[in-house]
Amino acid sequence: MTREPEQAGPAQRPFSVSHRLVLSIAVPMTLAYLTTPLLGLVDTAVVGQLGQPALIGGLAVGAIIFDLVFTTFNFLRAATTGLVAQAFGRGDGTEEQAVFWRSLIIGIVSGAMILLLSPLIIVFGLWAMAPGEDVRAATQLYVSVRMVSAPMGLANYAILGFVLGRGEAVAGLLLQTLINGINIVLSIYLGLMLEWGIAGVAWATVIGETVGALVGFTFVVARFDRSVRPSWRRVLDRPSISRLMSLNRDIMIRSFALLAAFALFVRQGAQFGPVTLAANAILMNFFLVAGYYLDGFATAAEQLAGRAIGANYRPAFDRAVRLTLLWGFALASVTTVFFLIFGGMVVDILTVSEDVRAESRLFIVWAALTAVVGVLAFQMDGVFIGATWSNDMRNMMLASLALFGFLVWLLVPMLGNHGLWIALLAFLGARGITLYLILGKRVERAF
Repeated sequence: MTREPEQAGPAQRPFSVSHRLVLSIAVPMTLAYLTTPLLGLVDTAVVGQLGQPALIGGLAVGAIIFDLVFTTFNFLRAATTGLVAQAFGRGDGTEEQAVFWRSLIIGIVSGAMILLLSPLIIVFGLWAMAPGEDVRAATQLYVSVRMVSAPMGLANYAILGFVLGRGEAVAGLLLQTLINGINIVLSIYLGLMLEWGIAGVAWATVIGETVGALVGFTFVVARFDRSVRPSWRRVLDRPSISRLMSLNRDIMIRSFALLAAFALFVRQGAQFGPVTLAANAILMNFFLVAGYYLDGFATAAEQLAGRAIGANYRPAFDRAVRLTLLWGFALASVTTVFFLIFGGMVVDILTVSEDVRAESRLFIVWAALTAVVGVLAFQMDGVFIGATWSNDMRNMMLASLALFGFLVWLLVPMLGNHGLWIALLAFLGARGITLYLILGKRVERAF
């Protein structure tokens, strides 16, 4: 079998994959991901203290617009992690640095383009969301200020992707904590103490992203080995940039397909009325809770799988897959059992509406199962991103989305909201199973 030279080096560079190594990446990144919802709660609380419901609405609508734009560019972090991990596995410090510079340039240029296009983005976002006039004004103010952070925000994607590609998850945690910590403190100071309101919350994000990018850039570049510094000709090498952009394209398509699936779930749930819609929204938190630590183990799978591909060392690859799946299934099983037993109590905490509580209890079993059913999807995404097999991940995601749409069409008329949840579980399961079924063939080709 012919080896693909861009995926594996000619010589083996053995390394050991242990439970400790997996946890050293997964645990810090889980904690890092948890800082994001904490930031959202603080921003909402700050704006809520201003006593104007329109400002809370403006923050919510503005956050959706901003998140949709930036979710589009989340591929930059993932692709950088995979390529750096492979170079790290090969012991190719020059290519590690070259990938960093390529990703940073793409991030800053893309962020500048977003900033230039922000007036059009705001107009389109307001048209799509169609808020009231007071909410519209608050949204426009929030988004126009926060868009200033776009170049630095995407630079942070490249920086985080680099440190994760090298397995430096603690550095990733510290950088994310710095960014969100500054954001939280300044949201309170600027929004409440200086009475800048929603504009203060937006400026807090700008400052947090800027400080994080400057500190992260300094941290990364100061540790570069100058003896293996790449030339600008290598950094701007067209085939290498094309490969990075190809990875970015596939991961972006995968992300849009995932957003489309969840948008369809929400839209279909809305057809059953406001009570069922609210119940589904509350129950989706069960899946989101599991998602935080499953993302952490998926990140571990990215780095270790990519490193093993670069090192041309299959034992490390196989063990990385086994251990990340083991930890993922173990924790997801605990989560599923917890929500099966205590899900009703959790629902009662999240809502005081008796109608919503009663409706939620009808579908708790399905929501609880999302954690254990979704494990394989998270882990296989991590493995395939790290190995840079992005076309497979894209294709299987699109196939799973098609299955989801078909099952919604087939099951919802017969089973109602139960059919919608069954379709969602099938979507999550299909994503993981389809990738797992082709994993063996891909591994044989890579090694």
